[in-house]
Amino acid sequence: MALNQEITAYIKRLYPEQNPVLLHCPEFLGNEKKYLAECIDTKYVSYIGRFVSDMENKIKEISGAKYAVALVNGTAALHMLLLAVGIQPGDGVITQSLSFAATSAAIVHAQGTPVFVDVEQDTLGMSPESLKSFLKKYTEIIEGKCVNKKTGKQIKAVIPMHTFGHPVRIEEIQTLCDEYSLILIEDSAESLGSFYKKRHAGTFGKAGIFSFNGNKLATTGGGGMVITDDEAIANRVRYISTTAKRPHRWEFFHDEVGYNLRMPSINAAVGLAQLEYFDKTLENKRETAHLYQQFFASIHIKFITEPNNAKSNYWLNAILFDDRKQRDGFLEYSNENGVQTRPAWTLLHTLPPYQHCQHTDTPNAEYIADRLVNIPSSVRI
Repeated sequence: MALNQEITAYIKRLYPEQNPVLLHCPEFLGNEKKYLAECIDTKYVSYIGRFVSDMENKIKEISGAKYAVALVNGTAALHMLLLAVGIQPGDGVITQSLSFAATSAAIVHAQGTPVFVDVEQDTLGMSPESLKSFLKKYTEIIEGKCVNKKTGKQIKAVIPMHTFGHPVRIEEIQTLCDEYSLILIEDSAESLGSFYKKRHAGTFGKAGIFSFNGNKLATTGGGGMVITDDEAIANRVRYISTTAKRPHRWEFFHDEVGYNLRMPSINAAVGLAQLEYFDKTLENKRETAHLYQQFFASIHIKFITEPNNAKSNYWLNAILFDDRKQRDGFLEYSNENGVQTRPAWTLLHTLPPYQHCQHTDTPNAEYIADRLVNIPSSVRI
């Protein structure tokens, strides 16, 4: 009880203006209202207008990607991306069991079949060792395709997720993808501003995605983005997410069943304003993480720090308790005393929609799920 009180009191001191202290709430410190007014004044509130293209350009500038396509949310971005790289019904797509439900949902939306592997305790993201073990045991290369020996179906892609903004060992995963003829797609939804070996998360694979949900470092209320260096993928995502309509000044001709998932300009106006001071946001997030790191070291609680060779955005700060009982005690105390905290996600392969899916042993994911707590991480500007 005393430890729970000490942690809760410290968090309240970090966020004296919040009551209760929220897990992650947005701040609007720039041109958000000005750009929204411009949207309304010009009448360009749908995906037509300067703000969508301006936000896409800003994301290209921040990430270093050649192309960016703005969509309504991160789930839609991953769904459209999977279709654009050629996922067909029944294709296997390997991801990690410790992830937000949107990762596996996007695979199913694209009619792929999720396969789950373990994570690492230090990065919280996909374990190259677990991936390698699965590929060696269950797959073989037949006519240049990676085939699942258990199901006879092709495995076509791998989707690691950079958990809470901490980059995975992406180069090792890329090497395995190259060896087994797999497409690497990065779920970098939580990782805007995170780097691995000075290269932005989401730019190592064939493509990546970002989320701009209300709790992200930069928000559009709800929004997502596909980033890639492959022009054909960018064009395909843009086309199928804009109802598969052939460009024409007045005719409506759709040569396939498309989707209506482009980001509206009114959302992009907010996002563009947020990105204009993103450097300040990122700096403040890392300052908060440093303060947390010092505090938790003083009371001998493990604080999750950025992995080797990485620079993390510390989207959601996290601590690890000794066991599930200690974790649950803190969750109950903090949430009852004005500090919003939450556990890690329920492991995906244990959820009802995915219990039939193939998975490896997941000792690291289970260890983390039993002990991890996310603590308030809002910008303190």
